[in-house]
Amino acid sequence: MHARELIQRGAKYYPNHTGVIFQGKSLTFEQVLRRSNKLANALLRMGLKKGDRVASLLSNSLQSVEIDFALLLSGLVRVPLNTRLSENEHRHMINETDAKAILFTEEFTDRVTALKPTLSSVEHYCQLNSTPNHSWILSLEEIAKNETDDDPPIMVKEDDLATIQYTSGTTGTLKAAVHTQETWAAICNNILHAIRIEEGDVMLHAAPLTHASGTLVLPHWIRGAANAILPRFTPREFLEEVDKIKATTLNLVPTMIIMLLNDPQVEQYSFSSVRNIIYGASPMPREALRRGIKLWGAKFIQYYGQTEAPLILTLLEASDHIIDGINAEQRLLSCGRATPNVEIKIVDENDNEVDAGNIGEIVVKTNQAMIGYWKAPELTQETIKHGWVYTRDMGYLDEQGYLYLVDRKSDMIITGGFNVYPREIEDILYQHPAVLEAAVVGVPDETWGETIKAFVVLREGFTVSEQDIIEYCKEHLASYKKPKSVEFVDELPKSPVGKVVRRWLRDPYWAKHERKI
Repeated sequence: MHARELIQRGAKYYPNHTGVIFQGKSLTFEQVLRRSNKLANALLRMGLKKGDRVASLLSNSLQSVEIDFALLLSGLVRVPLNTRLSENEHRHMINETDAKAILFTEEFTDRVTALKPTLSSVEHYCQLNSTPNHSWILSLEEIAKNETDDDPPIMVKEDDLATIQYTSGTTGTLKAAVHTQETWAAICNNILHAIRIEEGDVMLHAAPLTHASGTLVLPHWIRGAANAILPRFTPREFLEEVDKIKATTLNLVPTMIIMLLNDPQVEQYSFSSVRNIIYGASPMPREALRRGIKLWGAKFIQYYGQTEAPLILTLLEASDHIIDGINAEQRLLSCGRATPNVEIKIVDENDNEVDAGNIGEIVVKTNQAMIGYWKAPELTQETIKHGWVYTRDMGYLDEQGYLYLVDRKSDMIITGGFNVYPREIEDILYQHPAVLEAAVVGVPDETWGETIKAFVVLREGFTVSEQDIIEYCKEHLASYKKPKSVEFVDELPKSPVGKVVRRWLRDPYWAKHERKI
């Protein structure tokens, strides 16, 4: 089975059901499919061919679902660009994938204009929603108006590429996980086995659809449920929307849940329609979880997954969140048990499987795993061995099969659900003329899970402020990657061979915390 078939099947089964909701406007399943077919046919008529990569720079909107569907329907390969990344990061992603087209909305015209002179492969610049201000930009919707809404005349196979999803690498460099039509369909089917989704349900998306939230669109579609989309997350707007549309399923990172709980009017909004509150991407403080359960009930579901092997590898079900003893309290620190079609084991540094309770690297085997990294055969071989994906996360399984994350094999920081690697920030810091040495770590934060802290040794004779360093990083990195605090030190802790030991900087901040991830 492939993803294109699931899109078509959903529209066939539920043509008149509400399919997508955005800012008071709704479209039926049939309308979404017809509009997606028109867009797909327009892209093919431009000269794009099955297998060509197409970059999309879109914030959450009605068109987000239609564009994603159009690319899957036409056999084109979707390369979603995180809107919060920097110009340099976008340039790297577009050039590395040899994207033939960029699809974007008006708000990103300046970014695309700045990128254009340095993009070697792009032949088509297509704007959505409004009339372009430049002659080199095409209006995709104008072109699509004259296209047929029949299925695109393309034969799609299970092993055809479907999407290239960028994530951060072990050294902080961007790496691209490749998924096929088959693995994308497998992700959908695994979610359907793991989470209760019913005809007529309403899934509310506020997190970027380029992230985990986007993988939940198709499972709801195939079950006849609506996908309601907010352009961005703000606590009050989210609370109002849940009440207004009677949402049944929510997907949030812990930071969002904490913001909702801290809203002074949170108790005035009804969550009676909500059945599933799905969370993941970073640890959930137990106190916040207790508050949420007390306010909204035992509706929480935690997942574990990664771009290389997406949702859902493990699931901590709603029933697991019922606190009825010491074991249940401890269970809240886990991320659940393996879902159908997923095998999990823990291995030591010699690749030997360890017994329950022993810490090692988490490795998984599943039919929803990526087929490899784009243009990175050596990294692919390091990550996928004999069908097992090596997650680079450290953890252990208990006797009941619950998975506990302990620390990272790498030094990755998760702040507000976004992955950040210290090396990437350190590389920028070393470009500052006043910086002699630098090290970056994640420190605990009640709202963001972790925040970024930089330790800096200044060159002799230089004086700069903490804010100077933060602003310098902000100029060169996505905003969420800049340090939130900077500590100036005389020297950095080093191993006998002279390597900076980040752990010695980080551990004092985590000493009183139950998890270091």
